[in-house]
Amino acid sequence: MTDNSPYFRKPTSVRSVMLKVLAALLPGIAAYVWFFGNAILVQLALCSVAALAGEWLILTMRKKPAAVIWMFVSDGSALVTAWLIALSFPSVAPWWLPFAGTLFAIIIVKHLYGGLGQNPFNPAMAAYCLMIVAYPLLMSQWPALGMTDFVTQMQAVFGHREIDAMVMATPLDALRTALHAADTGNTVAGVFGASPVFGALGGRGWEWIAAGYLAGGLWLLQQRIISWHIPVAFLATLAAIATLASLLSPASFAGPAFHLFSGGAMLCAFFIATDPVSGATTPKGKLIFAAGIGLLTWVIRTFGAYPDGIAFATLLMNLCVPLIDMHTQPAVFGHKGGDKP
Repeated sequence: MTDNSPYFRKPTSVRSVMLKVLAALLPGIAAYVWFFGNAILVQLALCSVAALAGEWLILTMRKKPAAVIWMFVSDGSALVTAWLIALSFPSVAPWWLPFAGTLFAIIIVKHLYGGLGQNPFNPAMAAYCLMIVAYPLLMSQWPALGMTDFVTQMQAVFGHREIDAMVMATPLDALRTALHAADTGNTVAGVFGASPVFGALGGRGWEWIAAGYLAGGLWLLQQRIISWHIPVAFLATLAAIATLASLLSPASFAGPAFHLFSGGAMLCAFFIATDPVSGATTPKGKLIFAAGIGLLTWVIRTFGAYPDGIAFATLLMNLCVPLIDMHTQPAVFGHKGGDKP
C-alpha cells in the first residue's frame, strides 16, 4: 500500500490464506501434543496424504492440465480440510477412519460439486458426520489425559485395538451420560466434582487446546483472514443459551465456560464456521448463520445422542445459506431495501 492515495490492497492468493489458516492451528495442535501425545501428528500426516492424493486423482480424472493440477494441489485448501478432519477425529482412531473420511471429503463433498469454491457443505464436517454415524464406537474412543506413550498409541492407530485403559469419553459425552443416567440424581456440580475428566473451564487438557485455537483465531482476525461476525455470533449465542439454561436449572445444565472450552467450540468459531465457500457471505447473513450453529450445537449437545453437535449444526445451517444470503443482501445503491434495479 502506498503512502498517498489512491490506495490499492495487494491481492491475496488462496495459498497465502490457507497457509495462514494452517499456521493459526499450530497453537492448538501444540497443546494437543502436550496433553494427549504425538498420535495427532501421525493422523495429521495421514489425512494430508489422503487429501492431496484425492485432489490429484480427481483432477487427473477430469483431465486437467498438469499446471492446473499443481495449482490446486499446492494451494493449501485440501490441507486445511485434512487438518480439520484430523483434529475433529479421535487421535487414536484406526488409521483408515480419518483417511477414508478425508477421501470422502475431498472426492465426494468437494469435487462432486465442482471443486474449490463450489461445495455447498463443509467437507470436514460432512466427513465427521458420515463416520460418527457409521462407526460411533470408534469415533467415541478419545485418548485419556496423560496416556501419551507413542508406541501404545501407534499400536492403537495401526492395528491393536484393545485400548480400554488409554481411552475415555469426551467431557461433553461424560457429562451428558452422567446426567441422563436413570435413578442417579446426578447434578452438574456433582458430576464435575466426581470425575477427573473435567478441568477449571472445560475438559482437562481440552480447555488448553481450545485456548490454542482461540489464540490462532484471534490472529486470523488480526490478519483480516476472517471477519468478526461468525466467531462473535457463534460464541455469543452458545454462551447466551448456556447461561440462560444454567440460570434456570443449574443442576441440569452446564454453564457457558464449559460449552465454550469443551469439544470443538473454538475450532468451529474460527476455523469451521468461517469456511467462505459453505457459509453465508453477507455481514447480516454471517450473524444469522453463526447464531444458528451456536443454538443447534447447544441443543444437540444437551438433548441429542451425539457427544458434540457442531458438525451436524454446521451442515444444517449450510442448507440454509442460500435462503439466508437471499434475504440479507444489502439494498442496491440508489434503491430502497428490497427494490430491484
